[in-house]
Amino acid sequence: MNALFSLECGAGPDLITLSEQRIIGGTEAAGGKLAVASQSTAGKKKRKKINKWEEEREEKREKEGKKEESLQNLHSDNSNPREWIATFGISTTNPRLRMGVRSILIHNNYISATHENDIALVRLENSVTFTRDIHSVCLPAATQNIPLGSTAYVTGWGAQEYSGPTVSQLRQGQVRIISNDVCNAPYSYNGAILSGMLCAGVPQGGVDACQGDSGGPLVQEDSRRLWFVVGIVSWGDQCGLPDRPGVYTRVTTYRDWIRQQTGI
Repeated sequence: MNALFSLECGAGPDLITLSEQRIIGGTEAAGGKLAVASQSTAGKKKRKKINKWEEEREEKREKEGKKEESLQNLHSDNSNPREWIATFGISTTNPRLRMGVRSILIHNNYISATHENDIALVRLENSVTFTRDIHSVCLPAATQNIPLGSTAYVTGWGAQEYSGPTVSQLRQGQVRIISNDVCNAPYSYNGAILSGMLCAGVPQGGVDACQGDSGGPLVQEDSRRLWFVVGIVSWGDQCGLPDRPGVYTRVTTYRDWIRQQTGI
């Protein structure tokens, strides 16, 4: 098999409907169409990130004067699960579901200076019942191919311009997979892209994740019309600049680590 999936994960013709618009100034996701992202909130002021393992990816943003930061990676000073609440749905102001976090597992070898091993796992207090509005996305196999130049989609509640405000309605953008060699060119990231990272964007810029999107999913559809999370929004040089695509955690690199930690 090419990947691990259940009858629920990544399936359904209405799971996702995406446009070519960017998260930076792009279009809003339609209700019931895109549910491969969820949000989490906490009262900490530092921006950190974390990735979660069970049903959904987590995002955070600013709301009601509190820093609600993106989930994909956390330092230990903000890894108290009691400080996190997961919300599900396309709206952060009117979510379909809210749930507490039971535990957070940060990758032991995370290096903040280089963004290496920029991944963590979150376990929710309870299981999530999937509905028309809440779906799971499939995890890829460690050997799953991610073709260069292929289309992928990124979603999030982040800013629509660099240093701009975050949004309350989920937004979406279409990008293409870029080789690490191209991304490591002197005119781009000049060698900063490591094997556990994945670049995606457009050469001219303008379509990208931005601040507040960290931890969100980068997904692709396979020939069976199943959706897989192949990347996790990690870092980049501002937002949408030419030759500065978004940099994602490459999920296939960490697939065995996810299985070792979770059994999934």
